[in-house]
Amino acid sequence: MGKRLSENLSSLYIGAANKLKPKCSRRKIIAYVESYDDISFWRTLLGEYENETRYFEVMLPSKTTLAKGKKSVLMNELGPQLGQNMIACVDSDYDYLLQGATHTSRYIINNKYVFHTYAYAIENYQCYAEALHEVCVMATLNDHPLVDFVAFMRMYSQIAYPLFIWSVWFYRKHNLSEFSLLDFCSYVKLDRVSVYHPERSLESMSRRVRRKLLELERRHPKALEEIEAMKGEFAKLGVNEDNTYMFIQGHHIMDSVVMRLLVPVCNVLRRERETEIKELAEHNMQFHNELTSYQRRQLGVDIVLRKHTSYKLSPLYKKLEADIERFLKHI
Repeated sequence: MGKRLSENLSSLYIGAANKLKPKCSRRKIIAYVESYDDISFWRTLLGEYENETRYFEVMLPSKTTLAKGKKSVLMNELGPQLGQNMIACVDSDYDYLLQGATHTSRYIINNKYVFHTYAYAIENYQCYAEALHEVCVMATLNDHPLVDFVAFMRMYSQIAYPLFIWSVWFYRKHNLSEFSLLDFCSYVKLDRVSVYHPERSLESMSRRVRRKLLELERRHPKALEEIEAMKGEFAKLGVNEDNTYMFIQGHHIMDSVVMRLLVPVCNVLRRERETEIKELAEHNMQFHNELTSYQRRQLGVDIVLRKHTSYKLSPLYKKLEADIERFLKHI
C-alpha cells in the first residue's frame, strides 16, 4: 500500500466510503487545490452547491508534506484517481488559452473532473475591476470615488492586449527564450501611480509596449497573420481588449498593477477621513478618541483584496459556476 495520501485515495475509494454511511448521510466530494491561498476561493465557490445530499472538502493533495500541489502533481499523482467523488481545481495560467498546444493544456481542457479558473489565477478575480471601489471603501471606510477603476483597468487592458497576444503566441510555439512571461510582465507593469493623474502611468506603459510590438513585428513578420487569427480565436474564448487583465499572470496584476493603484488611493482616502475628524472635533480629546476609533476599524487593502467575494459578478466566474453545475448534474 502506498504511503502517500495521493496513493491511498481515489474517487472509487471515496465513493465506497460514502456507501458505507447511513442512507441519510451526505455524500462527500473531495476537491484538491494547488496551494493554501486557493482553499478559500474554491471553498466559497463549491460551498454554494452543498445541500442535504452532498458536501465538499477542499484540501491540498497531501497531508504528509508541505509541498504545494501544482498542476503537474495533480496530473501525475492524482490524475488517474479523479472521478465523481474526487475533483481537481486549478489556476488556468495560459493553459486555457493554449487550447491543447501542450500536454497540460489538453489535460485541463478535456478532463471533466478538472476545473480551472478561466482567468489566469484566483488573484485576477480578486482584482476584478468592478470590485475595486468596494475594496477601497472596506479598507478606508471612505466612499469617495477618487478613481474610475473600471475605466482604468479597461485602458490598461487595451494597452496590454496586443503584446499579450504575442506572449501567448510564443508559448504556443514553445519559444520562451526570446519572450518569456517574465519579459512580458516587465512591459505591462505600472510605475508610480498618481491618484489625481493615473493616466500618466498608463502613458508610460504604452510607450514601452509600442516599442516592443514594433520589435516583434520586425523580427517575426510571418507571424502577423497568426496573431490576427488568434485575436478572433480569443474573442470566442472570452478574451477581448477590455478584459485582458483577467488573463495576465495573477501575481503580476495584483502586485505590479492593482496594488500600485490602490495603495496611494487608500492613503488619500484615509487622510481625507482623518482631516474630517479633526475639523469636526470640538476639542482635542474628542479628536484623539475619534481618530483612534477610526484607525482601529481600518483594514489593510491587501487583506481586503484577498478576502472579498465581489468577483462573483464576473462573467468568467459565471462560466466556472456553469462547469460545476454541469458536473453535479451528471454524477
